Amino acid sequence: TQQSRKTKPRLIAVVKSILAAGIGVQSDKNRTRDFEQGNPLVFIIGGIVFTLLFIASIATVIGFVLSN
Repeated sequence: TQQSRKTKPRLIAVVKSILAAGIGVQSDKNRTRDFEQGNPLVFIIGGIVFTLLFIASIATVIGFVLSN
């Protein structure tokens, strides 16, 4: 229906979309939904946060490995 297409995605859906896109497994259906219903700023900020957390976690793992 038209009304269900206009609703904003919930927080869990946004997080799942960001994680799926971050690791490269985002489905075309979800990508289309995100572009039609979602606020681009939310996905941009979420993507930046995901990227920073990913880099920090990789740096932490490398630090632990090299310290041993």
